[in-house]
Amino acid sequence: MIDLPTIPVAYPLARYQNSKDAIQQAIFGVLASGQYILGKNVEAFEREFAEYHGVEYCIGVANGTDAVALALKSCGVQAGDEVITVAHTAVATVSAIEYIGAIPVICDIDAQTRCLHPARIAELISPKTRALLPVHIYGHPCDMPAVMSVAEQYNLIVVEDCAQAHGAMIAGQKVGTFGHASAYSFYPTKNLGCFGDGGAILTRNSTIADQARMLRQYGWKERYISATAGYNSRLDEMQAAILRVHLPYLDAENERRINIAARYCATLEHLNHTYLDFPSQKRIYPPSIAEGIRHVMHLFVVECADRTMLADFLGRHGVGTGLHYPQAIHRQTAYIQRLRGADTLPVTDELYERILSLPMFPELDDASVARVCAGLEAWYAYHHHDLSQ
Repeated sequence: MIDLPTIPVAYPLARYQNSKDAIQQAIFGVLASGQYILGKNVEAFEREFAEYHGVEYCIGVANGTDAVALALKSCGVQAGDEVITVAHTAVATVSAIEYIGAIPVICDIDAQTRCLHPARIAELISPKTRALLPVHIYGHPCDMPAVMSVAEQYNLIVVEDCAQAHGAMIAGQKVGTFGHASAYSFYPTKNLGCFGDGGAILTRNSTIADQARMLRQYGWKERYISATAGYNSRLDEMQAAILRVHLPYLDAENERRINIAARYCATLEHLNHTYLDFPSQKRIYPPSIAEGIRHVMHLFVVECADRTMLADFLGRHGVGTGLHYPQAIHRQTAYIQRLRGADTLPVTDELYERILSLPMFPELDDASVARVCAGLEAWYAYHHHDLSQ
């Protein structure tokens, strides 16, 4: 059981505690090897992660932001090109576009998937548009068949931001395998996380893969000789060794997340059905899941009009909550009034008034999940009591 006064939204320490011996063995193996940068563990992890997705190439990089930036650049996106993405994502998505001198253009999201809305893309396309950057937010896949159809129609590059969607699928096909390339983050709280920063690029295209390998290390095609202007963005050997420990358990851990989410959803559906006269502004709505997809529940994000009051209430009942994210990117100081498309995001803007994240990580045991459900039940009981007075 998570023996803490408040159940946290994420708890990466539990991942270490559950596989301490294997992790320590992996770390000591790296230390004893004398290879600390781009060694055998990076090579092995790249091979294993590519095989897991059924693609030919994986290129380990320093973090998820670099993965997005270098994937775009490896696909031919240049300074001044426009990249259509969303404001409902971690700021890293937009930061990565600007890192390579490209221009982010913001599209609204689909209310059900909370991802890039394919039907809204065409109205944003300009002569400068070069790429689409869909984000599989919270672990729910974007509608990639529809996105790829738009990309084909307008001859656009597609790079998938899979930072929150390791192992998510559409009709049995893993995300990260639809576009020209895809980008992953291995931040400690991710479904597949290490104990520091780490990232990777996946692709089926050998030219894109070769370009990404050069870009991650100064543009070297041969050691110390730069064939192109590049960067320093290498997956750490120690982190690669840790990721190799965790990768075989990814599917099982995703299933645990899905099972926890199913219990949360069942509780909320029961409460919403039972308390028919409950005020709409206090109702808690679980996430929608599109048909035919595998949502890997990186985050379990509910919607509630009184979310601040709900967060305070759950906190008093020992249930932690979070905001993912407190502000949409186009509302943040660094980006206000300078992102094209940001003035027409009604679904995004409405969502950000309602979202709240509940505890979600595979190490949550049944007793802890029951504590979260009890907190939700207490919210309904408390406000129903007020109504009956």
